Amino acid sequence: MRQTLGEWRIGLVAWRLLVLQTAHPVVAAGTARYSTYRAHPWRRIEHTMDSGSRLFFAGPEERQREIARLERAHRRIRGTDDAGRPYSAEDPEVRAWVMVTLYEAMTAMRELSGDPLSPAELDVLYAEFKEVCEALGITGDVLPATAADVPGYVERTVREVLEFGDPVRYLLFDMLREAPAPRRLGRLRPAWPLLRAVAARTLTTLTIADLPPSWHERFGTPRTRTAATLSWVVHRGMRQVMTRLPDHLRYRGQSDGEGRPEARRSTSPRLPRPRTADSRPARLEAFFRQVLDQTGDGRVDSADLQAMVHNVCWQLELPAAHEDRLYAAFETWWRQLCAGTDADADGAVECAEFVSAMLKGMDQDPEYLENGLRPAMSALFRTADTDGSGHLCADEYRILFGGSRVHPAELNDGFRELDADGDGRISEEEFVTAFTEFFTAATESTAGTALLGRP
Repeated sequence: MRQTLGEWRIGLVAWRLLVLQTAHPVVAAGTARYSTYRAHPWRRIEHTMDSGSRLFFAGPEERQREIARLERAHRRIRGTDDAGRPYSAEDPEVRAWVMVTLYEAMTAMRELSGDPLSPAELDVLYAEFKEVCEALGITGDVLPATAADVPGYVERTVREVLEFGDPVRYLLFDMLREAPAPRRLGRLRPAWPLLRAVAARTLTTLTIADLPPSWHERFGTPRTRTAATLSWVVHRGMRQVMTRLPDHLRYRGQSDGEGRPEARRSTSPRLPRPRTADSRPARLEAFFRQVLDQTGDGRVDSADLQAMVHNVCWQLELPAAHEDRLYAAFETWWRQLCAGTDADADGAVECAEFVSAMLKGMDQDPEYLENGLRPAMSALFRTADTDGSGHLCADEYRILFGGSRVHPAELNDGFRELDADGDGRISEEEFVTAFTEFFTAATESTAGTALLGRP
């Protein structure tokens, strides 16, 4: 299983896997409501790959930690979809489908490359796969009994359960066309719009071609001759190339993560920023779009704040009690935020509502931020302070605010601005005060206005 899953060419069927998973109505409802994949696609993919590495390549102890983390994350994903159907990420049959699609992707990779696994190899692979499922609490009664039963299970699910809804269409046709440039693109970043267009078209064509025949029959997605040729050339060509490479190039490394460089402190004197007219509206709008709107739909509701907390908790592997305290603090902030900003009472806050209400609240009540924002930020600080030192270092700061829409260099600048004494760390008071200043300062001359980098 590790040998098959560890090959770099598993990436060729990764989008196919996501489409099959997301087509399940429960997965579609959960991702539409709680996932940040629209606004932060690369972060979402990194989290998925990191989780897979811990589940399939790490030792028993680390696997159990990852399982506990997944359980804590999924227990909050529940609700009712647009059709009035209740859904829960803890549904055993849904969890089984998500996992079986991963197994099926491994077998599809081999089949599409013209080198299918033998029945005996499939039995071994499936037995190893079921061990992981058992560790995840997915029992045999919701899984296909044997490897030979998997194709029939997949076909029945495609024909009877899956739906070709908006989340699937977004994955297939729009996601890559809108995705921001990956951070690691380096000097090729200016060429990203062109690269993105080519990659999006190629990946869409390849993914549709590689979906199971039952998918095409049910949803009428054509597998054109051009698409079939592309699939044949890509999969078989990659097999010929990859199987000739040494193992260290053929297989992904399974490290826990890459070290990030520390933010370098600037020794040059800081020049004062020019004083301008009230800069709060532009800053509040930036905060709304870059930090609050985690799902990227132009509106903020409780799911966005939960996504913020989820991202922090995911990185830090917190105990459940610590997670609960952080979620509770942000829920309090959300209730206060919603009470003062949701003018049309639709349960969500749009950017204009947020900016207008925040300005009004701060101008009329000096204690406006004390009742919601400050407690949430204190809880956030204490959560991110993983070593209990009472300070945040640069890496901990980047975990909190990092994302595809905030460049790492900007975060480094923000960290240095808040690190008033230049000792390479930020205290809780500095952190919470900076948040208050970010919202309240009328000009850019205050350190807290650089929370997300240069204004």
